[in-house]
This record gives sequence, C-alpha cells and structure tokens, in this order.
Amino acid sequence: MKYLIISIFTLFMLLFISACNSDRRQNQQQPIDQKLMEKSLVYANKQAVKLENEQIKAFIRRHNWQMKETGSGLRYSIYFDGNGPNAELGKIAVLKYRVLLIDGSEIYSSDKSGLKEFEIGRGGVESGLEEGILLMRVGDRAKFIIPSHLAFGLLGDQDKVPPKSTLIYDLELVALK
Repeated sequence: MKYLIISIFTLFMLLFISACNSDRRQNQQQPIDQKLMEKSLVYANKQAVKLENEQIKAFIRRHNWQMKETGSGLRYSIYFDGNGPNAELGKIAVLKYRVLLIDGSEIYSSDKSGLKEFEIGRGGVESGLEEGILLMRVGDRAKFIIPSHLAFGLLGDQDKVPPKSTLIYDLELVALK
C-alpha cells in the first residue's frame, strides 16, 4: 500500500510540475513527457497488482484454503463434486452464491437476492466468474477468489463493490439450462 501511495503521489507531482512549467512559458507549449508518464503509470499499476496478490495470499493462508490458480489470476477450489454435466459456453448457469469482500463482509447472496442466472460466455457478469463456472459441473460447490481486474476493476459496481475490490465467491452450480 505504501508503494502504491508513493507511486500515485509521484505521478501527481510530475503532472503538477509539468503544469507549473507550462504556465511559466505562456507562449511556448511544453509537451508532457509521455514516456515518463507511461513509466509512472505502469509502475503504479504493477505495485497495485503486487499488493492485491499479497492480500489474496494472506487471505488464503488465514483461512487455510487449498486453492489452484489459473493463468489469469483466478484462484479456485472445488470443494464438493457434483455429478451433473459440465458447464459450457452458451448454457445458462443457475447459481446459489454468497459474495464477500476480502475483509469478510458479505455484499451479495442468493439467500437475499434469489438465484443468479446468466448465459456463459455472453458477458454481463464478472469475467472471473465466467472463467470459474467453466471449471465446474452441475452440483459442484466451489470457492473463487476473483482479483479486481477479473471483477469490477477500478470503478467497482457503483453499488456494493468498492473500486479495486477482490471478490470471494462461495457458490454452487445448481443447474444448466
């Protein structure tokens, strides 16, 4: 977190200095050094990803979960094996679910909102959820840890998911239609 704050502060200071210099030279326009800005943004993003990964690893250790990780960064554990058909693109997934933030606070659940249904591969849900569902079959119960870049990203969902939030799903694939 400290590195992210330092990176963001550095970026803002560079932009401020650049703006001050352009004010002093009213008749001359000084272009912002694009490479320097790009490097600063890339550094800040890498630090944010590193911090989020550390938080996810700490969460997994605290809860003593055995998780697998996909190439995208989704962590998952299928802790109960069902015996139904495998999920596949174009099918409608029907889920019982509970969604938590990494601090443990529950933000959504099927107990309160009803079962969740979505067409696999069509979008409209977190990309990490779609990726995880494709690893399941009907009757499976699983836990997913979805990093922010596979969830709602920089903005959150404009409701209960804050910006840059890791989501924890505990779910059951009830049916495929």
